[in-house]
Amino acid sequence: MTSTLLEPVAAPPEPLPAESRRPQRIRRLSLAALLVATAVLYLWDLGATGWANQFYAAAVQAGSSSWKAMLFGSSDAANSITVDKTPGSLWVMDISARLFGFNAWSLLMPQALEGVAAVAVLYAAVRRVGGHWAGILAGAVLALTPVAVVMFRYDNPDALLVLLLTAAAYCTLRAVEKNAAAWWLPLAGVFIGFDFLAKMMQAFLVLPALLVVYLLASRRSWPRRLLQAGAAALAVVVSAGWYLALVALWPASSRPYIGGSQNNSVLELALGYNGVGRLTGDETGGLGNTNFDVGWNRLFGDQMGGQIAWLIPAAVILGLAGLWVLRRAPRTDRTRAALLVWLGWLVVTGLVFSFANGILHPYYTVALAPAIAGAVGIGAALMWRSRNDIRSRIVLAGMLVVTAVLAWVLLRRNSDWLPWLAPVIVVAAVLAAVLLLVVDRLPKAVATVAMLLAVTTGLAAPAAYSLATVSTTQSGAMPSAGPSGSGFPGGGRGGPGGGNWNGGANADGGQGNSTAGPGSNTAGTGTAAGNAQAGMPGGKHGGGMFGSVDPGADIVAALKNNSSSYTWVAATIGSDNAAGYQLAVDSPVMAIGGYNGTDPSPTLQQFETYVAQHKIHYYIDASVMRGMGGGSSDSGSQVSAEIAAWVKANFTAQTIDGVTVYDLTASS
Repeated sequence: MTSTLLEPVAAPPEPLPAESRRPQRIRRLSLAALLVATAVLYLWDLGATGWANQFYAAAVQAGSSSWKAMLFGSSDAANSITVDKTPGSLWVMDISARLFGFNAWSLLMPQALEGVAAVAVLYAAVRRVGGHWAGILAGAVLALTPVAVVMFRYDNPDALLVLLLTAAAYCTLRAVEKNAAAWWLPLAGVFIGFDFLAKMMQAFLVLPALLVVYLLASRRSWPRRLLQAGAAALAVVVSAGWYLALVALWPASSRPYIGGSQNNSVLELALGYNGVGRLTGDETGGLGNTNFDVGWNRLFGDQMGGQIAWLIPAAVILGLAGLWVLRRAPRTDRTRAALLVWLGWLVVTGLVFSFANGILHPYYTVALAPAIAGAVGIGAALMWRSRNDIRSRIVLAGMLVVTAVLAWVLLRRNSDWLPWLAPVIVVAAVLAAVLLLVVDRLPKAVATVAMLLAVTTGLAAPAAYSLATVSTTQSGAMPSAGPSGSGFPGGGRGGPGGGNWNGGANADGGQGNSTAGPGSNTAGTGTAAGNAQAGMPGGKHGGGMFGSVDPGADIVAALKNNSSSYTWVAATIGSDNAAGYQLAVDSPVMAIGGYNGTDPSPTLQQFETYVAQHKIHYYIDASVMRGMGGGSSDSGSQVSAEIAAWVKANFTAQTIDGVTVYDLTASS
């Protein structure tokens, strides 16, 4: 084994001779096929998803009609409160909605195109050190990662997060090349900074890998390396900090409340609720400690395994084996630098996801997909090119068997879905592994078949999960990949174990009727009296933190009646509840307490003033899920409870479409 298995990829200085043009055409066609197939996978029947995550869809609706709402990421065009993230990803969707009108396609298409772009950027990064087919393999792994398929077809911020992280890794690897331009590393910093505006502190998880690899592998002197690193850090601060400064300096009285914070502070949002709180679970206004499955095996567990775990062992095995092959390479070796970037990204982000005690949804794992794909592509290329060495053949065969065993485990968790697939994968993997062990003795054509069989076997299970994802309609706050019933309870798919978390309590504390079942997103109806802190989602038409509100025709008509006379046609606790009604009536609906109903906005005094000024037409009785660690003690929760109690004490309840509402323009 040598360190020269992979040569740098460079364009030939002269036109290729005729006999060399065919491989070039094959490479171009295969790359085009990869990108077209990815686009088809991500765009196919995209409109069937509808609004997907109504929480973000409502913010895009607001941003498409109000420049202030677009700037701040407001939940409604009247700018009562923002979403609980910085609005970078919303800006892309806002622009699309302004260009093409606000509809499901203009909402979701940007994420699909970001997915195709991420595959292309990853291909380019891997190709530069691993060659064309390594890049194709890496791109295919990313494209077929189940959680990537669902998130590149959804309106959450994660699609833009992944694209910009991949672009930052590409720029870092360009920065370690010979005669690299000085701006490559600062450009990586710019991508990370703008990524912060999409998903805040999660964007910084790749920084350790990028920084260490650059300092280790750069050809520049130490003073120049440190100077470049400083310039990149400054680029991160400027490209992320300008927005934080703008929001902090903007008069609070003329902008929306910063959702997700308890003090109307974007810094608190960044460093607390979306920062350290995600690690510790100590998130004021959040869900409390949610570490129900925290530990080293969380990524392989029931909630996350089917989303991301399929090729994690393969990435680790091939990546470490590749580093062994390159153990005697020069410090500046680009292939080793690339492996260290992808493995470092995978290890740091994977550890954080495994042991974080705060809010961590299974779909967050999409941030691991480029790292897994990059390590698999480069590691597999290294092993294949050194296949005359028995150790490389053992690595390939062993990796394939481990991947097949893991596929068996993950597939058997949904044993009623394609029950034949797991046995077929195991049998094919054993056959391919045997062929790989003797591949150095096989004719070239047979060796190529063995390699293709191995690749097909390794990708079969995640590809099947991905196709099932495309054929299953998603909605709600918790999208999940795979066949119906495989997702997180309360996620965006119907089926046993996969419907919304229904029942629980409404804003009065009443218990709902759990009606989830195959294909069901219907929630129970709450009736009893209590307080605004209690319970899980309730209400006839769904809603709550995990569900999606589907208002009936009568309540929509009531909200639309004389809607232009009000700043908000309605107010209700929680952004998901407000979003469903807002999308249905195309008029602002105030989300009391923000996403979780725990933000202290508006205060009772502010709400009373709005009502006195006839700015709000209806109050809709609804619920959200409160903190698992005692959310009722949060000041924001108390504010929501005070508003709910004041409305009930001063106005008369009426029922429309099974939903309890209060006309705030009428005397009690």
